[in-house]
Amino acid sequence: MPGLPHIHTGRQPLTDHPDLPHAHGSDTRRLGWAFVITATFMVLEVVGGLLSGSLALLADAGHMLTDTGALALAWLAAHLSQPPAHGLRAGGHHRAQVLAAFANSLALIGVVAWILWEATQRLAAPREIAGGTMLGIALLGLLANVAVLHVLKGGDGRNLNVSAARLHVVGDLLGSIAACVAALVILATGWTPIDPLLSVLVALLILRGAWSILRKASRSLLSGRPAAANPDEAA
Repeated sequence: MPGLPHIHTGRQPLTDHPDLPHAHGSDTRRLGWAFVITATFMVLEVVGGLLSGSLALLADAGHMLTDTGALALAWLAAHLSQPPAHGLRAGGHHRAQVLAAFANSLALIGVVAWILWEATQRLAAPREIAGGTMLGIALLGLLANVAVLHVLKGGDGRNLNVSAARLHVVGDLLGSIAACVAALVILATGWTPIDPLLSVLVALLILRGAWSILRKASRSLLSGRPAAANPDEAA
């Protein structure tokens, strides 16, 4: 309203940030490319995991399957939450992205539970594993995950939605590394229990990161603050 004095709060309002629409558009494109790459190589890992009989590959394939849906959800949330250029409705435009981060974290915890259960079964009854096939597919999956991580690397570091998506990809990257190591051990020694053992290690690392994102998203949602995309402000 004309005539009213401006009260300086010491912080630039989120609604007036000139780069905000551009940042959200960039994040949306990054998530879209990450989805395409992940979906393509997920199919390859599913086939490779079934052919080789490797739990490490199947775990990574299952994680990539979850990632395909998670990245699609993250892309949709980012697309729907892009603020208009004129700055209206900017107070709550992060809510959809925080919800997506919350859902993605829950999905990751579900994947961890499945990996731990399957690893227990395989340790009790070891299975034959085709180490050569496993290594080839794991290397291709590793390259795909590096490519996706590179795509997401330049996103907004304060955005929980993009952070959750990156966490999925890091989990996949760890899974691919574990599969490569397990394949090399199996080819060199024939010791197949290394496959479920490394799968358990990766699952625990994923669980730690998923729990961190889940806590941040929960605090943002429960606080009722509109600018909850910044986890430091939501604390």
